[in-house]
Amino acid sequence: MSGASSSRRARSAPDLPVDVFASPEDSLEIVLLADENYAEDGDCGNRRPHRHAYHELIWSRRGSGSHLIDDQRSPIEPQLVTVIGRGQVHVFEEGVGLDGAIVRFGDEILTVEAMARANPSWLVGFQGPHSVLVPDSAVPHLDALLLALAEETSRPSDGRSIDIRRHLLCALLLWVERWNDGRQSRQHAADGAAVHIYQRFLDVLERDFARRHGAREYADELGIPQAALSRALADVTGRRTKELITDRRMLEAARLLRFTTQTIGEVAVRAGFDDRLYFSRSFKLYYGKTPTEYRAQIGSPRPTSP
Repeated sequence: MSGASSSRRARSAPDLPVDVFASPEDSLEIVLLADENYAEDGDCGNRRPHRHAYHELIWSRRGSGSHLIDDQRSPIEPQLVTVIGRGQVHVFEEGVGLDGAIVRFGDEILTVEAMARANPSWLVGFQGPHSVLVPDSAVPHLDALLLALAEETSRPSDGRSIDIRRHLLCALLLWVERWNDGRQSRQHAADGAAVHIYQRFLDVLERDFARRHGAREYADELGIPQAALSRALADVTGRRTKELITDRRMLEAARLLRFTTQTIGEVAVRAGFDDRLYFSRSFKLYYGKTPTEYRAQIGSPRPTSP
């Protein structure tokens, strides 16, 4: 769907483009979709693997197709909001008859303290789902909000613009969170305090996974007892703190092996391992194959240097 707008650009990165806003001043972009079609053999910028330097919500009121998000297929279906978080590797595969909207935004637009509740990390964490079903009754309200947001971002800015855009975006994020919570409440009964701790943990984990590897480090950074952090994460995810840290590091390693030609040693460093052999052993324990075997199995490009 990159072809829907020309206001973004690719920033160079080792073998993997990073989609960023065209200007450092930009932090919000809305693209309305009306019966858009992207054939499997068509020309669409997001058909190539790339990372996002921003968060992206894709609302599909109608249509069909699919994405690959971190190499996992996510369908495009009617009444779904698909979420692609900052740093995730995205490939848009195909789409037919797409009506809806794309919303791209940076964290900086939500930095005002009053907006802290509207934080996308609850959904873009690697343990979370990629899409949320919008209830029938909410569809016209969502369409109206997105239209208002599109009109607001297209008009010349004045002294009220940033606050209006921020409030509309926050309403959108909170609605999506509410719909997602409605689904999750049927899956587990994690209390609000535990979910809040999990959200804060994901923020720190996404920032520091390559340099913080111990549960105590994260508890100290969050200012809570290690036992309290462990209980909260177990309530929400069913997994221990150390397991979630390992999950994130191994996800980063798999992304780099799958989508870049970085050497095994370079991948190890990016995933927070100082020792290549220890990284290879850990990777094999996690995925059941060595990094070299993993890369060969999925047919990724081979490194051009040792």
